[in-house]
Amino acid sequence: MTFGLARRELRPRVPLRPGEGDKNRLTALEGLAALSLDALSSVAYGPEAIVLVLVAAGSSALTATLPITLAITALLAVLVISYGQVIAAHPDGGGAYAVAKKDLGPRTSLLAAASLVVDYVLTVAVSLAAGAAALASAYPALGAHLLAISLIGLALLTAVNLRGVAESARVLMLPTALFIVSILGIIVLGLVRSHPVAVVGTSHPVHASEGLGFLLLLKAFSAGCSALTGVEAIANGVPTFREPRVKRAQHTELMLGGLLGLMLVGLSVLIRRDHVAPRGGVTVLAQLTAGSYGTGWAYYGTNLVVTLVLGLAANTSFGGLPVLMSLLSRDHRLPHLFALRAERPVYRYGVLALAGLAALLLIAVGANTHELLPLFAIGVFIGFSISQIGLVRHWRTERPPGWLRRAMINGLGAVLTTLAGIVLLANKFLAGAWVVVVAVPLLMLLFARIHRYYAEVGAELGLGRIPPVPRRKAPGLVIVPIGEVSRLSEYALSAALSFGDEVVAVAVHASEHRAAMLREMWARWNPGVRLVILDSPHHSLVEPVVEYVRQAAAEGRQVAVLIPEVEPRHRRYQILQNQRGILLATVLRARTDVVVCLLPYRLRV
Repeated sequence: MTFGLARRELRPRVPLRPGEGDKNRLTALEGLAALSLDALSSVAYGPEAIVLVLVAAGSSALTATLPITLAITALLAVLVISYGQVIAAHPDGGGAYAVAKKDLGPRTSLLAAASLVVDYVLTVAVSLAAGAAALASAYPALGAHLLAISLIGLALLTAVNLRGVAESARVLMLPTALFIVSILGIIVLGLVRSHPVAVVGTSHPVHASEGLGFLLLLKAFSAGCSALTGVEAIANGVPTFREPRVKRAQHTELMLGGLLGLMLVGLSVLIRRDHVAPRGGVTVLAQLTAGSYGTGWAYYGTNLVVTLVLGLAANTSFGGLPVLMSLLSRDHRLPHLFALRAERPVYRYGVLALAGLAALLLIAVGANTHELLPLFAIGVFIGFSISQIGLVRHWRTERPPGWLRRAMINGLGAVLTTLAGIVLLANKFLAGAWVVVVAVPLLMLLFARIHRYYAEVGAELGLGRIPPVPRRKAPGLVIVPIGEVSRLSEYALSAALSFGDEVVAVAVHASEHRAAMLREMWARWNPGVRLVILDSPHHSLVEPVVEYVRQAAAEGRQVAVLIPEVEPRHRRYQILQNQRGILLATVLRARTDVVVCLLPYRLRV
């Protein structure tokens, strides 16, 4: 008898495979690096997009940058609160797709999924192209190699993400921290100084071409909303977080919203105070950097960090899209292989599909950022609007305490994001946004056709219905292709004898002399199995066996073909083996309905 010890239940412990367990999932800080870099890096072009629209009304109109940014920040706050609710309601990820599927129906969910797929692919292409362009502006000799730089960056990101999302987060932690510190440093030093330390770029005369009216303000607002892309990525990638994953994902969303809002407002205050207008050869962010840091090492260091982070912002898509594709796969909207995970918690096929699509897009436009920007951000605003509308319906249906306040917040967000999306689409339609308008319905059609195929397959297989009781067919026949009498033949025949009622060894020889030698060796061995030697005057080893199998199957028997295959100990020797077994198995599966088995014989060398 023991005292003071509680009885403990003995349970078998299953060892984790490499890459399993919480250590290969994200903490809140790692999630900020892996899933938020797209949104955080948008401060490099979001405020500039506002300035480029407002300058059409003259330099005095640039004072409207701050109120527009405050409106965008308010929308950001609504989105952060909403996606925090999405994370809690849909901990398996999916974001707008998961909300639409539950609250708005399958057709709307397909629209959300298609728009997010388009936007994620564009995010990768735009980020890499922008990073390559920024690098080329610092080193003009690289200007002729933008596509190669973009593809190299894409290959590196793909390789890192194939190792696991936690691995990619650890790689991105330092660049993310440097970027945040650099931008906050620009804001703090800029506010402390009474005037810019230095001015860079060539001056351009500003000519007002239109008045500062409501339409122009609306255009500036929609252009600045490009800074909100990536806010939804955390809600899409909830399964990649450590437990408790909902709380960690919500904390990451709040950190993203706080940092992004602070940086956007801070930069806009400096733009308004210093009357920063577009100048030749530099970005608005570069002007603000020079105004705070001067033109010394801090200026060049910050520009290099911004370049690096713009290129690495593509990692947000690698954290979000593979999870979304896995959900679509489980819903029978994409091939089921997208739901498969490797030993590490990585949706490898989703990562490879994203890399392939982004590479094709980069090649198609030659990594030209200006050709990609008109397509950018439209898809994500569709997702924003759908998620907001879905949550409004969710609160109306569930009616929890405080549902009316929540529904009003989401309703306001739905109105603002829908309005911004319509203006964005109207402004950029002829510049290239029509491609998104075409691509989204085509993707929806693809999802629907795949779903219909799986439904038809399920009906034919009788999934969900009780099938008839299995019955034994005629005595089975196992056919074993062999080349000569050897230990491999003995191994294959021993396995075959345990499988079927009758076993036949089949050999193919074009020479009568070799056939006679095999008969003699077989008689001396006498394995108790019938040998059939097929003639092949054309030296074909596959066709005679396939024809023999087809004739045997035509008699109504259940036929199995057991093909022994030599596997060397070291993979580098695999190419030295003949591949006849694999070829024969492939042809048999294509031309017959028999059971085809590959039996590995593992060598010690």
